[in-house]
Amino acid sequence: MTQPISMDIPHKHGRQLVRARLDKGVDKIAAVVPGGTVKDHRWEGDTLYFTIEGMGQRVASKLDVFEDRVHATIDLPPFLALFAEKIRAKLAKEAPKLLQ
Repeated sequence: MTQPISMDIPHKHGRQLVRARLDKGVDKIAAVVPGGTVKDHRWEGDTLYFTIEGMGQRVASKLDVFEDRVHATIDLPPFLALFAEKIRAKLAKEAPKLLQ
């Protein structure tokens, strides 16, 4: 098992607005995996669970929404773990745009 990608994405919009933006933009999140698409997503409280499929792989992911940040956890399968730093960099660049 590989180490998941984990990072905080700061925001200044409050929990409810960020939840609404994530709901509308969940499909854009899949772009962190080349050719990725979101296959399912669900909310449990303030946590969004979703699965990305791309490059023949399934990636379990979750976003915990707080008042001032979103904590992202992406569990990469071994094959995609080879690209972990590129995926982390893309997430760090693109995720804040989704919350704007």
